[in-house]
Amino acid sequence: MTRAADPDRSDTSASARAPRDTLRRLERDVVGCRACPRLVAWREQVAEEKRAAYRDEDYWGKPIPGFGDGKARIVVLGLAPAAHGANRTGRVFTGDRSGDWLFRAMHRAGLANQPTSVSADDGLALTDAWVTAAVKCAPPANKPSTDERDTCAPFLEREMALLRRARVVVCLGGFGYDAAVRHFGVRPKPKFGHGVEVALDGGPTLLCSFHPSQQNTFTGRLTEPMLDDIFHRAVELAG
Repeated sequence: MTRAADPDRSDTSASARAPRDTLRRLERDVVGCRACPRLVAWREQVAEEKRAAYRDEDYWGKPIPGFGDGKARIVVLGLAPAAHGANRTGRVFTGDRSGDWLFRAMHRAGLANQPTSVSADDGLALTDAWVTAAVKCAPPANKPSTDERDTCAPFLEREMALLRRARVVVCLGGFGYDAAVRHFGVRPKPKFGHGVEVALDGGPTLLCSFHPSQQNTFTGRLTEPMLDDIFHRAVELAG
């Protein structure tokens, strides 16, 4: 006798046939993306022309996926990869001075096993933390367009959905903060400022920090104690 199919257990639906999303699948999709012609052209041009100091290195020249602990309670959200930093090394916030500041602070907060981040195979490991960027490709002048930001947004949506334990999003700079606000649908949007906290109903707390760019660190707008305060607060909020 043939048993009738149970509609509640059918595996013929689109959702049943669709593969389960994973961070590894997301990484593959990010790295393979060529959706924004301007960003593709720029990242590849930089990788071919190189900076003189890195002329003997092979540049990554592709989009940059997030990096860290898949069970992280703390997510660090930046703007975009640096042309001669992550676009060269292939790992977010790696190989530039912004990353130097970021990972030193994370190391002091107990979130990174070492204070340096110079290459994708340097042994850096994160605990309870994940680092990513709102836009996955290096943009000219470090300024993505609105269309490029919006095209990249589905990657962030998938990323946050997979980071199910996230309780704090450290937003580095106004761009990272705006991306988080859009993602979580915050209305009205509180004004960005260093140390500003936005507690979301049923979601993580957004914790704002000035971006550790040279423009901020060289001028003293952001100091190492200020960045330390942010990560110590992030650890406290993560519980």
